[in-house]
Amino acid sequence: MTAAQAAVISSIDVRGNQRVDASTIRDYLTIKPGVNFSNADIDESVKRLFGTGLFADVGINQSGGTLVVQVVEYQIVNQVLFQGNKKIKDVQLSATVQLKPRGTYSPDSLDADAQAIRDAYARIGRDDATVTSEIMDLGDNRVNVVFKINEGGRTKISKINFVGNNAFSNRRLADVIATKRSTVLSFVLRDDIFDENRLRADEEALRRYYFNRGYADFQVISAFGELDENTNEYTVTITVEEGERYRFADISVDSALSEVSGDSLMPLVETRSGDVYNAKDVEDTIIALTEHLAGLGYPFAQVTPRGDRNFEDRTISVVYAIDQGAKAYVERIEIRGNVRTRDYVIRREFDVSEGDAFNQVLIQRAKRRLEALGFFETVDISTAPGSEADQVILVVDVVDKSTGEFSIGAGYSTGGDSAGPSIEGAVTERNFLGRGQYIRFSAGGGQNSRDYQLSFTEPYFLGRRISAGFDIYRRTRNYDHYDSETTGGTIRFGLPITETISAQLAYNLSKEEYTVDANCGATYNTAPCYLSAAIYNAAENSPWIKSSVSGGFVYNTIDDMKNPHAGIFANVSGEVAGLGGDAKFFKVTTRATYYHTLSEELDVVALLSGGAGHVSAFGSDGLRVFDQFQSNDRMIRGFAYGGIGPYDMNSGDDHVGGTTYFNASLEAQFPLPVIPESFGLKGAVFADAATLYGSDISVTGTDIVGTGMEWRASAGIGLIWASPFGPLRVDYAVPFLKQDTDEVEEFNFGVSTRF
Repeated sequence: MTAAQAAVISSIDVRGNQRVDASTIRDYLTIKPGVNFSNADIDESVKRLFGTGLFADVGINQSGGTLVVQVVEYQIVNQVLFQGNKKIKDVQLSATVQLKPRGTYSPDSLDADAQAIRDAYARIGRDDATVTSEIMDLGDNRVNVVFKINEGGRTKISKINFVGNNAFSNRRLADVIATKRSTVLSFVLRDDIFDENRLRADEEALRRYYFNRGYADFQVISAFGELDENTNEYTVTITVEEGERYRFADISVDSALSEVSGDSLMPLVETRSGDVYNAKDVEDTIIALTEHLAGLGYPFAQVTPRGDRNFEDRTISVVYAIDQGAKAYVERIEIRGNVRTRDYVIRREFDVSEGDAFNQVLIQRAKRRLEALGFFETVDISTAPGSEADQVILVVDVVDKSTGEFSIGAGYSTGGDSAGPSIEGAVTERNFLGRGQYIRFSAGGGQNSRDYQLSFTEPYFLGRRISAGFDIYRRTRNYDHYDSETTGGTIRFGLPITETISAQLAYNLSKEEYTVDANCGATYNTAPCYLSAAIYNAAENSPWIKSSVSGGFVYNTIDDMKNPHAGIFANVSGEVAGLGGDAKFFKVTTRATYYHTLSEELDVVALLSGGAGHVSAFGSDGLRVFDQFQSNDRMIRGFAYGGIGPYDMNSGDDHVGGTTYFNASLEAQFPLPVIPESFGLKGAVFADAATLYGSDISVTGTDIVGTGMEWRASAGIGLIWASPFGPLRVDYAVPFLKQDTDEVEEFNFGVSTRF
């Protein structure tokens, strides 16, 4: 390109353009007819035209009084086609690539898209996928872009090695991290995909694990994966430096606020002198102090823990220093990366909004809440300077992940309402339409049962941190001499009171119908039926309408709900039936489970659980047999469903349940040797004790006995499997304390319900 300095042209001639109007091209030029221009103007005009992304080449020359602009337009993409892909659908790949139909084609975009496709396959565990591209010229400056994909095989993780760990075994640390070694179940669990982001999250998980168990100097020296291209398998190596284990020494609060003394804040401190150092207790203390000070009128107060290590006796003294802090406000919250989840679902997890005082503690709590939702692969919150010196911009970067699940499972139950083989399928969406709502539909059945249920939960009802939802269900059962059919629904609400305590309230309405076998007739309490008159009476007077209100409290300090090792889960609930309908009773139940790790090295966890319940009728009519408590495997193992407690002597010792129960269980869970931790298998030994007594059935023809407070006890072993279809377990229990009329059932197989 050449041009005279300070030249003037009288016209601009655009050549080579096919789709872009000449007037549009002239508008991008800094050169105008009748105005002096220089080489710098030509360079700037060329840059502007290239910057549009419309041209493969641009040339500008002066010919006499005419400026000649010669352009070569990029070709137009007619179609973007994918060949050979099965594991990732066309629609997903189309969203990954930059080249789009009716867009411009460029070689740089083609190369970038090929790499983006390879990256997409790496994210699903296919690192050896190859991508080649082909351009099909259709004429008229149009092309088809074809990506030919060889998906290859699944890239597995053959080994996960830990180096430098002495306090905890490789198996225990492998249980802490999300990256798992490949097993025969990996094709379902999809937990053996090597991902750098997941590995970085694993580093943080290890740090938290060690920091919460006394190792304040713990470091992850390195964490990386090596791919063996011959076997298409990764070897992951994580090198750590544990350091010494510390305990808390002196704990104090030093307040620089004139109106708030440090001693007055000591009751809010979670850390205790003599306890093993725990970073979570320090964090909880910071949060508690910060919130309390904000309530006292110090929204900018800053709590800084200062630790003083004593290397000789391996203790840490902690001083929580409090000062006024710099005044800063949140100018705005900027959310990025969320393709599916709506902005307001993320914003509502923050206790601060635009214009509020900036508080780093509350920001970190919001980060933990967002991570706990399970909607995102990663959550990162950073800050940027605002428009003024005292303004801060919060930048929230998230990466959405799949929240829909389809599960199907089968099992065999040896007792209870659904004895025999069973199968269940469920479709669950935890982030419905990106609104953070939960919806689930399940259908299942067995030899003598059918179950259908639809559940929906809105976690932020009316914009407040109150959950609201409903359940609609239908259940049918076929017993030896009668059938039951229950159709009902529940409207429920949940309210968090503190971080560990929540309240629940629900209204329940159901219709129950019972049908006695036709061949029983009036001989319900003699051969061949031996059916209790209490059951026969309920069937004769069905259908029954039950209208009730229930409520309760939950206390939860469990460290990991999927794999608990420490904490307490307790609930107490009450139900009042009689707001219309036929059932009239008051029922109260409670259950608590305490988890404690006996050996970190061997990963042995003990749990102690206990429960109780009582039901009383309103009025003199007593209770229906179906309103009384029935024994089950959550109450005591080793006995059949409904196999203990009061019974009707007039119906062949048919158990009719009781009005009161107490139960307790002691269990130890441990990993099975040799079997990889990624299989999710654990063993258990346990001992159970329970009593079910009392009766409030007043039906003519019954003779209820065995209403005393006789205790039963059993001991046994179990196998627990965290399967892809949900937690399952098999128990073998032998009763060593029982009554002659009890029904024994030593094996039990079914869903493992911890809480």
